[in-house]
Amino acid sequence: MRIFGLPAPLVALFMSCASGIAAPRNSTLEEEHNTQIKASHDNKPPVPPNPPPLPPPRPLVIWHGLGDQYASAGMLEFIELIKEMHEGIFIYSARISDEPNADQKAGWFGNVNEQVAQVAEQIAAIPELEGGFDAIGFSQGGQFLRAYVERFNSPPVRNLITFGSQHMGISDLPGCKPTDWLCRAARAAAASGVYSPWAQKNLVQAQYFRDHRHIGSYLHSSTFLADINNEIPEEDDDEDEEPRIRNLTYAFNLASLDNFVMALFDQDQTVVPKESAWFGSYALPTDDDNDVDKGAIIPMRKQRLYKEDWIGLRTLDEADKLFLIVCQGEHMRLTDECWRPIVARWVGSIDMDKVTEASVPQIPSLLIQDW
Repeated sequence: MRIFGLPAPLVALFMSCASGIAAPRNSTLEEEHNTQIKASHDNKPPVPPNPPPLPPPRPLVIWHGLGDQYASAGMLEFIELIKEMHEGIFIYSARISDEPNADQKAGWFGNVNEQVAQVAEQIAAIPELEGGFDAIGFSQGGQFLRAYVERFNSPPVRNLITFGSQHMGISDLPGCKPTDWLCRAARAAAASGVYSPWAQKNLVQAQYFRDHRHIGSYLHSSTFLADINNEIPEEDDDEDEEPRIRNLTYAFNLASLDNFVMALFDQDQTVVPKESAWFGSYALPTDDDNDVDKGAIIPMRKQRLYKEDWIGLRTLDEADKLFLIVCQGEHMRLTDECWRPIVARWVGSIDMDKVTEASVPQIPSLLIQDW
């Protein structure tokens, strides 16, 4: 190829480019330019990594009340409402039988000690619960779950919530609807003696019947409630009967709760007395006063059970882990104003030590009582 009219140096440059050989360059300027580009990139803030996914809410166990069953329409609706509130939560509805009618019947007839042990086996076999769980007990399901905490608690309960439960028993059996044959049969059987050996093994309500007029019979014969309340006879008149002692494990296990929340229904006429939901009971008769029908109530903090800390209530209370809640209405008439703040605050995975006060669901001050 011939190139005419160009100075020799330009001809040489042109020929070098055409042959694929790089032209001479000022390496110092290029290195400075690259250094500036690198520095500008180094000054950009680092891109934060994607945050790890939030763990699912802490699982929940629910135990239904008298006359209900684990998969009733009301129970299933309540479970779905909680799942809407705590997305991804695992909920187990405790049952004595997978057959709904049999589970309902077991609320009237059966051995409560065996039932609690049976549910404890169920809970221990569920992988989702192995790290611990919160628990909600409706009516008698509340004292049954408390018995689980005191006697087993493996896996452990973190927050225990009871609605209208009979923690200090009942002094009268629940009334029956004319067509409620299970209820009527239970009342008829109990009429022959709630403290008979048969009743104490077969009638559920008899096993938490606490007759303040015959407290001695209760202390000697009760096979369930007196035991989980660590109530024992002061003096044993029967020399052949082995002396009973209080179970220290019960107090240790209950005191290990993160929180114990007890809701009372202010118009409750099913639980007699209604203050049993807060460990209240009728006053016992004295030698000078046999009139025990005046309705005088001994509140929780004046019970020996609390003052001597038989089951850990006082320990919980002094650690600000005991809450007494009032729900307006009749027995187990749950309103949104009652249950939603409770479930929002004490169910799920809220770590009360790591959240700000503003983010904690609040309970209306009118609902929280100091009794």
